[in-house]
Amino acid sequence: MDAKEFREFGKAAVDYVADYLENIRENDVLPSVDPGYLLQQLPKQMPEAPEAWREILTDIDRVIRPGITHWQSPNMHAYYPTCVSYPSIVGEILSSGFGIVGFSWICSPACTELEVVVMDWLAKFLKLPSHFLHESEGPGGGVIQGSASEAVLVAVLAAREQAVRRERECHPEQSESEIRGKLIAYSSDQSNSCIEKAGVLAAMPIKLLPAGDDLVLRGAALKEAIERDVAAGLIPVICVATLGTTGTCAYDDIESLSSICEQHQVWLHVDAAYAGGAFALDECAELRRGLDRVDSLNFNLHKFMLVNFDCSAMWLRDANKVIDSFNVDRIYLKHKHEGQTQIPDFRHWQIPLGRRFRALKVWITFRTLGAEGLRAHMRKHIDLAIQFENLVKADERFEVVAPRALGLVCFRAKGDNEVTSQLLQRLMERKKIYMVKAEHRGQLFLRFVVCGMDPKPSDIQFAWTEIETQLTSLCAEQLVNARKAGELSELTHHLSGLHLTNETLQR
Repeated sequence: MDAKEFREFGKAAVDYVADYLENIRENDVLPSVDPGYLLQQLPKQMPEAPEAWREILTDIDRVIRPGITHWQSPNMHAYYPTCVSYPSIVGEILSSGFGIVGFSWICSPACTELEVVVMDWLAKFLKLPSHFLHESEGPGGGVIQGSASEAVLVAVLAAREQAVRRERECHPEQSESEIRGKLIAYSSDQSNSCIEKAGVLAAMPIKLLPAGDDLVLRGAALKEAIERDVAAGLIPVICVATLGTTGTCAYDDIESLSSICEQHQVWLHVDAAYAGGAFALDECAELRRGLDRVDSLNFNLHKFMLVNFDCSAMWLRDANKVIDSFNVDRIYLKHKHEGQTQIPDFRHWQIPLGRRFRALKVWITFRTLGAEGLRAHMRKHIDLAIQFENLVKADERFEVVAPRALGLVCFRAKGDNEVTSQLLQRLMERKKIYMVKAEHRGQLFLRFVVCGMDPKPSDIQFAWTEIETQLTSLCAEQLVNARKAGELSELTHHLSGLHLTNETLQR
């Protein structure tokens, strides 16, 4: 493909994406395909001869699009939002076109320095403590990771290595393997699965402590666990708290957790993957309480900031603790500008060596929308969730099971769990909207999250109509079945009163 064909293909692809996003409401949010559908339609080997881009684009529409779950649809209400925007897509195109691998400053100075700029922009926008800024005296700063999973793993690994070094200095009589065998970490039983996975990858058990009835983890539960483990000879390393848990978007008590962590030299990391965006809103200022005392935190720009996946912001109070844990240098990685205080080598702040130019799409998005536009976007999600919550509360057949949090409403059909389970099954079969279920203390409920690139009040009304009409239909069928079961029972009782044999009854 030469530049001429690239221009033609690129313009056609941009038109295709724009048409797709503008008309996304015309699609069922879930695809109507069976497992293996694509394997049956594509050849088993790559083509021997080149194929024309027009044919390829036709096949994207023919075989790829039917198998897509439409994450940018306003009828997507599962998980948490993973939003895109046109400015972010443009940034992704430009980043791919430059094709750089920015593992050090010299590999592309703009890649490193723009990341420093946008991470400080974002920290100020979210009103984070000043020690998380690159422009502060240090040693803190922010870095763009791929996902919250990566950010959590970086924190867990860095905390582990810091704990091992500290213990070896205090107890030189113990071998490193003995120390590593005693390490222990903590989180809430409401935390995301990536936290438990980080413990597996770090070869360090993570205890999931029981949250309170309000699904919040507090310092008292952490204090009890740490004291018990210390008495048993274990070494507490890190606590991963959550602001915006996966199930109900509950907020752990950062201030009380901070007090316990400070007493026991335990690293405190905050996973604010979804709720972190709300730090920027004055009406959500309480979410920032205690952040001045944490060691690290992460927030996914690809959830609330209209920056397409993958793009997760992470801030460190003392970046040197991560650098000291991960620094492995080779002569081919060195350059004469190394060590300058204002120019970090971000390869030491992450798991992989290579780095994508993610800061470019962040910069373009922030400039195009502005702080005002970003705040308006988040407030729109919150307002739409309030609209849905009011609809649930107005229908006596439903109940809200947890306080609405930002753009999430947790609700269920009254009665036993089977009613809610069957309701979700009907909705999934119809594919008009997409939700997922969750469970707490044996109670099943549905999570309704405001998602999509541009959700509107009419989309919320559409979803509610789909939900309540399907419950109406389900209840009607159950009533008919109950009546039939009752009539059959009465008939059987009547016939048995006539002393008829089983053989006669079967005839």
